[in-house]
Amino acid sequence: MQDKSIKKIVLAYSGGLDTSAIIPWLKENYGGCEVVAFVADIGQERGDLEGIEQKALQSGASECHVVDLREEFISEYVYPVLQTGALYEGTYLLGTSMARPIIAKAQVELALKVGADALCHGATGKGNDQVRFETTYTALVPQLKVVVPWREWNFRSREALLDYLKERNISTTASLEKIYSRDENAWHVSTEGGVLESPWNAPNKDCWVWTIDPLEAPDQPEQVTVSVEKGRVVAVNGEALSPFGCLDKLNAIGARHGVGRIDIVENRLVGIKSRGCYETPGGTIMVYALRAIEQLVLDRDSFKWREQLGLEMSYVVYDGRWFAPLRKSIQASAAALAEDVNGEVVLQLYKGQVTAIQKKSANSLYSEEFATFGEDEVYDYRHAGGFIRLFSLSSRIRVLNEKK
Repeated sequence: MQDKSIKKIVLAYSGGLDTSAIIPWLKENYGGCEVVAFVADIGQERGDLEGIEQKALQSGASECHVVDLREEFISEYVYPVLQTGALYEGTYLLGTSMARPIIAKAQVELALKVGADALCHGATGKGNDQVRFETTYTALVPQLKVVVPWREWNFRSREALLDYLKERNISTTASLEKIYSRDENAWHVSTEGGVLESPWNAPNKDCWVWTIDPLEAPDQPEQVTVSVEKGRVVAVNGEALSPFGCLDKLNAIGARHGVGRIDIVENRLVGIKSRGCYETPGGTIMVYALRAIEQLVLDRDSFKWREQLGLEMSYVVYDGRWFAPLRKSIQASAAALAEDVNGEVVLQLYKGQVTAIQKKSANSLYSEEFATFGEDEVYDYRHAGGFIRLFSLSSRIRVLNEKK
């Protein structure tokens, strides 16, 4: 039952098939309410934003607001997650997961500005994004109503949505031939659906849209120098850049070497397993650079704690709990550890692989004097015996007790 009291809805609009159909559907089913389209520029393909305002208005929106969130996305969402080392289920760099809270937050801000009664998103009932959007709405503006067409309308296929738009003379670039579901931002591109729905099918060439096939990448490796300050990438090849600027440059370098491809089956929050191909070229280089400096700087217990933070953060971000106290707590702890994560790394890129081949830091705990296999004057081998005796004391006592 649609709420007829709703007069103005702000829709998170992408210009894709779903949100193009949502605008007229809302107007038809919510008493002719006003629909304001909100578009987040988070670094997706520029062609996706070309003419998007006109497209939204042609679909029936009263207004369309395009907000540039690129720098904020990388600086305030991606970089803090990078500090924790978060990888969902060991491989996924959380590209979609990190983008949803900033989109929802900016959407909320627009809704308050224009005096909207409700918020709307185009996420389906099977995915994680519905949780991420609505958890953010609840955390920021619990007083606003939420409209979710996918849980109300009767459309169950792309064909039905295409027919709906055709009947209303609303143009769309979507077609039955475009079988993949893709999400793109400055951090990554994800591809799902089509041949990927069977995990026994190897991905086709058209499953990858950003990175070159590693088999076709240059036969000569390329070296790139990354500078790190407090666990944040600040320069590439000696050129100081903004967070988005660093990522943009590394994306171009990594993509031409086939860096950052993964093909995984992941556990969605809603209980369904899904298979996707992810491309994160610049982000993968950043991860290797940060871990290389951590190897020099963090002591054993600190590194172990950082790994635990990363594991917990991966679930918090994946589950859409960005605005929860737990995320802030994890982030604060990771930022404290990152205070000394400063240095420079030279990484070699070759046929899809990234290898840190040189690294240095003023805060390095690595001592060549102690680590050498040659003769040294700083380490007394006799001390090891006492250390081992104390370290294994509980095992010794256990055996003695068993013999009694």
